[in-house]
Amino acid sequence: MPEQLEPRLADFLRAARARITPAAAGIAEDGRRRVDGLRREELAMLAGVSVDYYTRLEQGRSKSASVQVLDAIGEALQLDDAERTHLHAIARQAPTRRRRNVKPQQLHPATRALLDTLDDAAQPAFVLGRCLDVLAQNRLAALLIADFDAMPAAERNQARFVFLDPHARELYAEWEQVAADTVAMLRMDAGARPDDPGLGRLVGDLSINSPEFGRLWARHRVHRRSTGTKRYHHPLVGDLTVTYQALTPGDDPDQTLIIYSTDPGSPSAHALELLVAHAQEADVEQRRPDVTARSESGRPQAE
Repeated sequence: MPEQLEPRLADFLRAARARITPAAAGIAEDGRRRVDGLRREELAMLAGVSVDYYTRLEQGRSKSASVQVLDAIGEALQLDDAERTHLHAIARQAPTRRRRNVKPQQLHPATRALLDTLDDAAQPAFVLGRCLDVLAQNRLAALLIADFDAMPAAERNQARFVFLDPHARELYAEWEQVAADTVAMLRMDAGARPDDPGLGRLVGDLSINSPEFGRLWARHRVHRRSTGTKRYHHPLVGDLTVTYQALTPGDDPDQTLIIYSTDPGSPSAHALELLVAHAQEADVEQRRPDVTARSESGRPQAE
C-alpha cells in the first residue's frame, strides 16, 4: 500500500537529524554510535530545548511548536531556506480537510504569448502547475524534452515522465540528480498542500511503479525551483547544457514558468539551432507534394 501523502513532522525531523554527522554539528565523537547522524539529546541541546520536548515532537506526540522553537530546530538541523519553509509548513498546519471541486489550472493568454516569444528567441520554455503537471510548452521545449501536448492529459506530468518514461533516463545526462530534485519538489508541494487529492494519487502511483521514486520519497528532502543548470544528451543533436530560471506568473502562484537559455555562440546554442533546423526540415517534408508518385508501370512520373 503506498505511503500516505500527508507530510509528517516526525518523519521529516528523523530524516533530517540522520543526515547530520557529529563532526558537522561540532560535537566530538564518543565511540561507537547506534544511530545515524545526531542523537536526540544532541539535537535538543543544539536547539536549546529540552530532550523531552524534542522527543515528543519527533515522535508525533506534540503538534504545537512556536516559530522561535522551529527556527532553533531548523538552525540545529542546518536546514536551507526551502527546508525551513517546509518545516514550518508541516509543523503548523491546521487539521487536514479534503479539497473538493479543485478547479483545473488555466494558462493566462499573456503566458502563452510569452512562450511563443521565447520560441522565436530559441529558448525552450514550459509551465509547470500543481503536482508538476506540464500545463504548456513552446515548440522548442517539446523538441528538446518531450511533446507533452501529444500525450494523454493524465500523462502530462514532469514526475511521471522522469520516472516512468524510459526516454528520460537517456535524455537527462544526470538522471539521478534530476530524479532526486523532482521528488524533492513534490515533497515541497506536499508540505504546502497536504490535502491535495491529485498529489496523493500521483505519489501513490509513482511509489507503486517506480522503486527509485519510493526510495527518494522516503528521504524527506525538499527543493524549491529557482535557477541552475541541466545537462541533456539528445538523440538528434547530442550533448548540451542549459541554464534554467523559474518564474511565477502573477495570476497563479501555483504555476511556474521554466525558461532555458544557452551562452551565445556556445556548442549548446549551436545544438539548439540544429534542433530548430531539423524541425523546419521535417515541416518542409510534410508539406512537400509527392513528386515521386508512381505511374501504372511502377516508375516515377516525370516532374
